[in-house]
Amino acid sequence: MFHAVSSLVPSPRPPKNLNDQHHPSRDAFFDNAKYLAIVLVAVAHSWEPLKGDSRVLQAAYLVVYAFHMPAFIIVSGYFSRSFDASPGRVKRLVTGVVVPYVVFETGYSLLKRYGDHSPGQELSLLDPYYLTWFLIALFIWRLTTPLWKALRYPLPVALGIAVLASVSPDIGDDLDLQRVLQFLPFFVLGLCLRAEHFRLVRRRSVRVAAVPVFVLALAFSWWAVPRMNSAWFYHRDSAQELGAPAWVGPVMQLALFGCSLLLTACFLSWVPGRTLWFTSLGAGTLYGYLLHGFLLKGAEYRGWFDHRSLHGPLGEIAVSLTVAVTVTLLCTSPVRRVFRGVIEPRMEWAFRKDPVRVAREREQASARP
Repeated sequence: MFHAVSSLVPSPRPPKNLNDQHHPSRDAFFDNAKYLAIVLVAVAHSWEPLKGDSRVLQAAYLVVYAFHMPAFIIVSGYFSRSFDASPGRVKRLVTGVVVPYVVFETGYSLLKRYGDHSPGQELSLLDPYYLTWFLIALFIWRLTTPLWKALRYPLPVALGIAVLASVSPDIGDDLDLQRVLQFLPFFVLGLCLRAEHFRLVRRRSVRVAAVPVFVLALAFSWWAVPRMNSAWFYHRDSAQELGAPAWVGPVMQLALFGCSLLLTACFLSWVPGRTLWFTSLGAGTLYGYLLHGFLLKGAEYRGWFDHRSLHGPLGEIAVSLTVAVTVTLLCTSPVRRVFRGVIEPRMEWAFRKDPVRVAREREQASARP
């Protein structure tokens, strides 16, 4: 997310001109990964009201849910390594994460209340609704980055916290802390990764091995559909809340962590590393992420997904392609220009000037002849 968050996962130095597709500070591989991942997120969301009629679609849904958010979170962690809580970075965190969270949490809550005729839907910034949980989670993870960088063994500690969260039903729903804590290891892993680790998964041998891995994952998911609660993949509940014994929580947490890492590595191995027609869209994935939910929820509330023609292979394919095209358009420059004021506001008026920067400017001014 960046210019604090000009895309769904932060880039180290976002381009000043978002229309510049070949800015030297951007890596085509990561922009490609972000774009492909946001397409998977949107398409998987469109499957939710359709998947009950197809076991194959339910299996594909489980496979995608096993890795699409872990992939986002790992890359978010990777690009958060330089976060040091300096005034400039805190400012970008507020404008690029906190402000969009407030705006879209309010927007989605109002959509639920009036679009779905749910007067009981409250406006609460403490209870993230639908897509907005990722923003509040990123805010918390980013703020704790200096802590994880100071620890000698950050990943085992993060895994321990996630395991404890999976058996702690008293955590509650405030700020979606179950998700924040259970997804935490992926973010911390991203903080620990280096560029060479991503190069390792992009080798030809890994790309070839990814084919049978995904085939086996789809087959296993098809088998698991009637036998497993898909809510495990959301990481938003403890084992007890899912009706399972407490000991199942740690087992599932560690098992899903391993499966998600494997599938994320396979997904990244297929991501092109060169500049393609959709590479520039990687800088606008936050727009696609936050905006596509309004269209899908609006369609759901109007009953459009209830048409019988959509509940079959051809209808499911048509919906998937339509949503993929739609989220692609939402990542384009014209859409970003329209919504930049609420997704990437500058808000210079809200912050004090950095004293170090002011002093440097004064020194430069006094040094001029």
